Amino acid sequence: MRVGRRDFLAALAGAAAGCALPRSKSTTTTTASTTAGTTRAASKPKRILVLGGTGFVGPAIVNAARARGHTLTLFNRGKTNPTLFSDVETIIGDRRTDLDRLRGREWDAVIDTWVMMPKSVHAATTLLKDHIAQYLYVSTISVYKLGREPIDESSPVLSPKTVNAERLDGVEDYGGNKQLAEREAEEQMPGRATNLRAGVIVGPNDPSDRFIYWPLRFARGGEVLAPGKPDDRLPFIDVRDLGAFIVRCIEERIVGTYNAVGPDDPSLGNILNACKRATQSDARITFVDSPFLKEQKAGGWDDFPLVVNSDDDQAGFGHVSAKKAIARGLVFRSPVESARDALAWYQAQPEERRARPRPGITPEREAELLAKWHAAHG
Repeated sequence: MRVGRRDFLAALAGAAAGCALPRSKSTTTTTASTTAGTTRAASKPKRILVLGGTGFVGPAIVNAARARGHTLTLFNRGKTNPTLFSDVETIIGDRRTDLDRLRGREWDAVIDTWVMMPKSVHAATTLLKDHIAQYLYVSTISVYKLGREPIDESSPVLSPKTVNAERLDGVEDYGGNKQLAEREAEEQMPGRATNLRAGVIVGPNDPSDRFIYWPLRFARGGEVLAPGKPDDRLPFIDVRDLGAFIVRCIEERIVGTYNAVGPDDPSLGNILNACKRATQSDARITFVDSPFLKEQKAGGWDDFPLVVNSDDDQAGFGHVSAKKAIARGLVFRSPVESARDALAWYQAQPEERRARPRPGITPEREAELLAKWHAAHG
């Protein structure tokens, strides 16, 4: 059962795109993490400019920074959740045409939440590099080449020669352009740039609706089809844990490149049991092996979102090391908390939002596959 490069990049790009997509009302959840450690004020408050700030990743950064006592300025178009942070200074503008509105200002750090275009990072760093001490770019683990081998920050990345640096034609360009954008940050601000390569980002406000399949499925109860084996992988990072680590990087002037993906135990069995506990479900988990699903022309992220099987050609993306970031303070909340809060947020959305098509196998198809599996295996 193959994840597929397009599936993987679409998940990452889709989640990231939430930084710029409209959102329905009442989408911001402020559930406190038991692990993120963002409630105690920083010893030296910083002046932070956030490029974006009101989509999916942005609010997690803003909430974490405010809880630590930092002073924030947002720069965005004012189109996504424009009243979300009405008490935070906001400079309205499009980064493609209005960067001059930032001229003449001084900040301790800039956090660039989403942009994929290398030329946009070049323009921002060129304008701001003499007026800031640090530039933090939210990148992605999809900059790495796909394969079976585990991945760390030294693993091969996509070649800049194979991507379109001027425009984005589709998800195939996503990782390459992000890698080029990382290079721009490093070249313009050597020794002062931080590139955080995030995994699939989940949690409240997630526009991709991929992770939510699992809490919703366990809430429904019954027999749950799990693709593969318990030690296969379902890796992700809670958006609030990512936001907290971003703020820590600013506070401690952490520079360089870091993978940000978790949780502590991303095994499929652990995550599914976490979803079961989060929903207080009586569901029964049945693991169905990949060869059987392949025979039935089932599987992949459209059916079972975010699962990376050990026999996949791209299994390495289930084994991305975050040890370097963990050593600098990255912590993960329990996946039970991530599942519980994501479900609570989703259930609070308007009916028209919840009625939107989502990734994941249909109940009818799942029941059909389980029946065939049991018939073949007793």
